[in-house]
Amino acid sequence: MVMFWVSLLAISILLYVLLDGLDLGVGLLSGLASGEARRGAMLSAVAPIWDGNETWLVVTAVILWGAFPVVYANLLSAFYLPLIVMLLGLILRGVAFEFRYKTQRL
Repeated sequence: MVMFWVSLLAISILLYVLLDGLDLGVGLLSGLASGEARRGAMLSAVAPIWDGNETWLVVTAVILWGAFPVVYANLLSAFYLPLIVMLLGLILRGVAFEFRYKTQRL
């Protein structure tokens, strides 16, 4: 049974890294785009799927919490500050994605 949960945890981490890596890469490279139209096209390519990709991070946390509570507690207490900073970054990234299309350029 443990191998089932470990493999499910590994699959969810792999899916998060692969799928959200696209979003992170586009977010980083959009700052280097040579125009507003190109930047908009890059961000529009990931706009429909970015929030679904972050779901795999939540699935990973739930599997870790449910199947391995001692490991979850130790990881959370050891990496509390980096995890909070990462979560704030993910929240701000989501806000930036959503409000980018609602702004008016001056």
